[in-house]
Amino acid sequence: MSRRRMLALTALASAGVFGCGTNDSVTVRLASGEDGGFYYAFAQLLAAAAVNETSLRIEPVETAGSQQNLRMVVDGEVDLALALADSASDFGGRVVALGRVYENYLQLAVRTDGPIAEVADLRGRRVNLGAAGSGAAVTGERLLATAGLDPAVDVLIEHRSLRDAAQALTNGTIDALLWAGGVPTAALTVPDPMRLLDLGALTAPMRERYGPVYDRVAIPADAYPAGPAIHTIGVANLLLAAATLPEATAAAIVELLVWHADALVPAEAAGTQFLDGRFLIGTGTVPLHPGAVEVYRRWHG
Repeated sequence: MSRRRMLALTALASAGVFGCGTNDSVTVRLASGEDGGFYYAFAQLLAAAAVNETSLRIEPVETAGSQQNLRMVVDGEVDLALALADSASDFGGRVVALGRVYENYLQLAVRTDGPIAEVADLRGRRVNLGAAGSGAAVTGERLLATAGLDPAVDVLIEHRSLRDAAQALTNGTIDALLWAGGVPTAALTVPDPMRLLDLGALTAPMRERYGPVYDRVAIPADAYPAGPAIHTIGVANLLLAAATLPEATAAAIVELLVWHADALVPAEAAGTQFLDGRFLIGTGTVPLHPGAVEVYRRWHG
């Protein structure tokens, strides 16, 4: 164990996070996402890291995604939440960040044998914009508006879970689905019977219209078996907390992110993870929790 890590553990122990036995453990609830998605997988890995390393216990809670997660943490139902940065910005002042943990890739899937070539072609079509309460529901409406479509008038919007939406697209009962997550996502059967639209050209207008939370990112060739290389829009994912979370508990969670970065990347990541000190502090307009600030300051020296 390095001297830096030893000092960090000593500091956290003196703050009361680490007890003498399991009866002294601190349990925090983490609102994650749908089973089968990146959020849920990440939450499970973070919980496992906590069990192996500390007296901190993390209890993942399955949810629909970002919007529901943010409401739950603001309402005090959970202590932690995973959320897209654009959704989190709408809750300014009510949540704080523990770190920027990875990049979510917007993936707009349509039928391989269908005529849809760009977002504007969705006019009059039936589109699934994520489950109700998901971050994709917010980002999706922004994407449609940027492409010149009125989400309330020009598109028939549905809100299904990822698995239900993928089945509906395969069956032809919807024309497109939007998913914000890791690459590859197992439920998306790319390139057949569905394919992903290239969204790269919409990144700049999205940034102009809604702010710099959107990045132009590449989905490399064969990220999906035999899938082509395309560009899409990336949105940072944040690990958030209630402002009332004790500083020592926040610090213990951030230490897990720093020390266990390699073990906290689900199989779907494909290069989208930001779990190192260069990126964790990049939470944009959402301020860092004071306990997180202390860890990053200590870590960087």
